[in-house]
Amino acid sequence: MVGTIVVGGILLLTVVAIIRGMIKDKKNGKPVLGCGGDCGNCKGCH
Repeated sequence: MVGTIVVGGILLLTVVAIIRGMIKDKKNGKPVLGCGGDCGNCKGCH
């Protein structure tokens, strides 16, 4: 029971950290998921 709570807490903290990072990136103008649609500044294609 205690182990389940600990693992659930770690998983919850990980998800919260990922979401906070995505929100921070979006506020800074970075694409959140995948391509941002700006091919002129793409460094991952060719």
